[in-house]
Amino acid sequence: MPTRPILELRASLRGRLRRLFEARGFVEVDTPILSSEVLPEAHIDPLTVQLDAAGRPPHYLQASPEAHMKRLLAAGSGPIYQFARAFRAGELGHHHDVEFVLLEWYAPGTTLDDTAAFLSELCSTALGTTGIERITCREAFLAHAGVDPLTATLGEWRAAGGRAGLTLPQRHADSCDAWFELMLAEVVAPRLGGGRPAMLEDWPASQAAFATISAGETGVARRFELFAAGVELANGWEEETRREILLDRIAAANAVRTADGRPALPVPHRLVEAHGPAMPQGVGAALGFDRLAMLVAGGESLDAVRCFTTRTA
Repeated sequence: MPTRPILELRASLRGRLRRLFEARGFVEVDTPILSSEVLPEAHIDPLTVQLDAAGRPPHYLQASPEAHMKRLLAAGSGPIYQFARAFRAGELGHHHDVEFVLLEWYAPGTTLDDTAAFLSELCSTALGTTGIERITCREAFLAHAGVDPLTATLGEWRAAGGRAGLTLPQRHADSCDAWFELMLAEVVAPRLGGGRPAMLEDWPASQAAFATISAGETGVARRFELFAAGVELANGWEEETRREILLDRIAAANAVRTADGRPALPVPHRLVEAHGPAMPQGVGAALGFDRLAMLVAGGESLDAVRCFTTRTA
């Protein structure tokens, strides 16, 4: 696509999305790209920048604006959104790049039911679709992979992976979570959102990230991912606001990192301090803006809707 149409497509899409958010009382914000803190995540590697003398702790290019936007929430911001530059080491592909744009938002006082209605309207605004399908992880994995993600043993995961012709990457530990992530990416996700966008819900508790866990025997995480035409567009959850739980989740993420031979990341103490009574309950979500623009344009790669990439910048 020539340069001018790319710029017009992205500007028009941003404008439509801004009007959608602002009509619902959201305020657009800006947060730091470079910070001394980063939110540790199991499978996301941040880029480090050495600002001070050698041997001093590094700063980090943010993988998402989550940590700083949550600090704004705790300070009383109310509903907020942002088109944020994000950076993730080693992510290159048709639907990935080291630098990309996230549309991230936080809606205090809302639930996944509210989010489903909002996502339906967002997709209608951007893609011209009507409604979304809501499907649980259990339903999707049983239908497309023949395995129950809430109860499967490691042996059952291995068998399901074998039926799909998959093997775990060498750097990943042989675990139920590793198989879940591989089967989701390679088997389940490509089959979601074909007719209309699909919201994948009720995740295994071990895949909670920073989501709340629902009460009940299964104890599923109140997390979702949104798919359109087999492409993951967005993810989010009903936020866990308790400090002690956040610290437990950070420790678990760092344990996965060290088991995979990658370094643990430091605890983000300012973010931890923001949790507790001042942090409102609600939903946070992040949407890949470049991926959405790619689908709007009918492209197959992010490169189709960007004038610069990591390789060409």
